[in-house]
Amino acid sequence: MTQVGYKYLKTYQLATVIYDLTVEFCEKFLKGFDYRRIREQMIQAARSGKQNIAEGYLEKSLKSYIKLSGVAQASLEELLEDYRDFLRQRKLRIWDKTHPRIREFREFRVFLDFEKFPSSPNTPNFPKNSEAAANLILTLGHQESFLLSKQIKSLEEKFVNEGGYTEKLFRKRLISRK
Repeated sequence: MTQVGYKYLKTYQLATVIYDLTVEFCEKFLKGFDYRRIREQMIQAARSGKQNIAEGYLEKSLKSYIKLSGVAQASLEELLEDYRDFLRQRKLRIWDKTHPRIREFREFRVFLDFEKFPSSPNTPNFPKNSEAAANLILTLGHQESFLLSKQIKSLEEKFVNEGGYTEKLFRKRLISRK
């Protein structure tokens, strides 16, 4: 079976975990009709982050890949803002990075386990209370944002050094004319 390259990206794997945990969070802590809209928005923002990484990776155009990676990062930030709002509106705390549980959350490492989960990464244990669950996803989201920033920077450097798809096609055209 051929493996698709984007599934090996840590940004994609972590975005998948964030998406799955967001669905679980919304089902558990945002029940009922009154929360329907925010539930849909949060799930779609998490999904958008994951899907834009995959779509960008599959683009022929490096420029489009960079753009879609930026869209993924923007969707993630939208989602993180929803988690901050959730905590603020309920007078719950956003834990400082020195909080013992945050340190524990930061130790989570995403990976693909092809024997147990052939198409999805491992997932950390979901906390039972909403404050801990939101802080877990915020922590993973900050890690994802950092990784996406590095990925975008790397793609930009590649674009500067190698050019884009159109430039490469033009060079091939010039060579074929000679």
